[in-house]
Amino acid sequence: MEKDLIRLLRAEEIECRIAIVNEKGLSLLLYKDARVDQRILDETFGAFGWKRSHQCIDGNLYCTVEILDRESGEWVSKQDVGTTGYTEKEKSQASDSFKRACFNWGIGRELYSAPFIWIPAAKTSIQKKGDKYISNERFSVGAISFNDNREIVFLEIMDSHGQVVYTLGQGNGIHQGDRRQKASRKEGGADQGRHQDKHPVQEQEKAGGQEMEPRDGQKGGHNPDPQNGGDRKYGISGPQEIVLMAELNRTGVALEEVLERYGIGDISQMTPIIYNKAIAALKQTKPKGRKSGTAA
Repeated sequence: MEKDLIRLLRAEEIECRIAIVNEKGLSLLLYKDARVDQRILDETFGAFGWKRSHQCIDGNLYCTVEILDRESGEWVSKQDVGTTGYTEKEKSQASDSFKRACFNWGIGRELYSAPFIWIPAAKTSIQKKGDKYISNERFSVGAISFNDNREIVFLEIMDSHGQVVYTLGQGNGIHQGDRRQKASRKEGGADQGRHQDKHPVQEQEKAGGQEMEPRDGQKGGHNPDPQNGGDRKYGISGPQEIVLMAELNRTGVALEEVLERYGIGDISQMTPIIYNKAIAALKQTKPKGRKSGTAA
């Protein structure tokens, strides 16, 4: 079944969801919906080459996605459990378990390499409602490309007005479903030809360290290895940064306080060891209202 390699997601197949909002800005998560999974399964294995089923185990809804191995004639299955949404509990569990099972088959697994996407307040619309901050802005992936390890090396996020509000990388490997040419034609498209000439990882190496500002969400302090698409000696993954920001939001501890405590100037310089120490300390810290105890 190796020949049936799952293709990478296209830009228009990736959705953006707001994860955290505060007075300084908001963070985004990238995800796919169940219709994308169904379409890719049909494309890759044929309409009669896959099937799904659901099982309730210990009160949790699981989904099993089976793929027909045409060489052996046997069905190969992978399973995962769903989580409950805020509405339509059964429907959300069914959809979530299906999407998770498809992740196990490799559909959209490249999203796990997504960076921490932070949109500063100056680049978007944020309102305060009561004691909370909200945003009604909608975001989309304008362009995306990957390296040979199926990791994201170039990413553009646009708002509902077609303005680019976040950019990762400066190269153009193989863009999947690039919408930027349509949405930004009015901006002149001056850099479209430039993207065609250089490998995205090489471009990131040249850019490394030049822009440490978090306003573009780039990990400027981390120089990726062109052979493996970037090591993790420095810099943490997007999901790890989401966890970190959630803990900071819960405890009211400022990111600057954590960085200062561990003697680093930017989140891109945070090592996995520092991250684990910071998370462990934050989890022992009570919610907002009490002084942080984030000692190593």
